[in-house]
Amino acid sequence: MAIATAFGAIRGVLFDIDDTLVDLEYAMTTALRDVSEHLLPGLDQAGWVKFGRIFTHETTHFYDRYLAGELTFNEQRLLRGRAALGHFGVELDDGEDAQAWVAEYHQRQTAYVRAFSDVEGVLDALDTAGIPYGAVSNNVHDYQRAKLDGAGLSRIGILVGTDTVGVAKPDPAIYLEGVRLLGTEPGETLYVGDNRLLDADGADAAGLVGVWLNRTGEVVEEFTGRQVDSLAQLLAKTPTAA
Repeated sequence: MAIATAFGAIRGVLFDIDDTLVDLEYAMTTALRDVSEHLLPGLDQAGWVKFGRIFTHETTHFYDRYLAGELTFNEQRLLRGRAALGHFGVELDDGEDAQAWVAEYHQRQTAYVRAFSDVEGVLDALDTAGIPYGAVSNNVHDYQRAKLDGAGLSRIGILVGTDTVGVAKPDPAIYLEGVRLLGTEPGETLYVGDNRLLDADGADAAGLVGVWLNRTGEVVEEFTGRQVDSLAQLLAKTPTAA
């Protein structure tokens, strides 16, 4: 069974999770402010935006080190927090204070995780058409399973994490494990995510139909691949022009 999409007939769909299915950036930045306001009294809104951007976008090299096995998940999170706080002259030392900061951040971030408003409609359409779907993520399975369930997306039963096959995107094996679990073929399987390099280009290189979910309308002239600005556009007749 196939479904018509903006990119042809498709028999299966795989999604990235963070900032594709769930609004992780909102959860991260809101939790960061909650746990750091006492350390940065009087910081204005522009400062909080900068603080959040350092943590979510400018310190991803620490996350890459976690994926490479050089840091634990909490170690990379603490290093990112230190970098963001350090930009404003606040030191977060090792010890009880640092561990308390990480623990409270984790608790609050988990509570703030929510699905984007365009997710349920697409999953409903796929369910109606009998099209299998799942998620492939650059984080470990159990952590992402809890995230999906907490965001009300427990119906996404197929989930591949970095620990499932021992590699991370853009290694072809992680996308192809998702395809195997769907029971489809790579060339008839959409892979959709917010990272144009890992999700669009990486999936294409693995033989899938990679699509960049460009929610912010970022203009990248050198990108000539497939893109949409919302998940709802996947099933539209005409996608956003690349």
